[in-house]
Amino acid sequence: MNKKTMTETILAAKSAKRLTWPAIAKAAGLSEIYTTSACLGENALDPDEAKKIADLLGLGPEAAEALTAYAVKGEAATTVPKEPLQYRFQEIIYVYGPTLKAVIEEKFGPGIMSAIDFTMEVEKVPDPKGDRVKITMNGKFLPYKKW
Repeated sequence: MNKKTMTETILAAKSAKRLTWPAIAKAAGLSEIYTTSACLGENALDPDEAKKIADLLGLGPEAAEALTAYAVKGEAATTVPKEPLQYRFQEIIYVYGPTLKAVIEEKFGPGIMSAIDFTMEVEKVPDPKGDRVKITMNGKFLPYKKW
């Protein structure tokens, strides 16, 4: 089973069983974000974690094995996302990317934030004017190497 078929199978089982990403993540013993990204084909799990998810969803060993396959990250991404939420994140990078780069480099020096040594959380923050989305990204700073 390839990652695309795995994702379709997982999403169908998740819907049929009326499970949430936090419930699936809890079964795997991982964070909601990492588990979701693995189920959507963007990360890989170890065999034990994959089996726990496959068992919870009632999927066979093919799905568990696909969950352990290394991902080709961003493979499904288009040049400009058409899905509105994904486009808005791209828009944030267009508008605030240079600002983030300038502020990070002023605080840390020249380098990047790791997307490998990285965690992310998404929270719902109640607000009288409409609920807010709070996203916390926490990545290790990687200075550029001089040689």
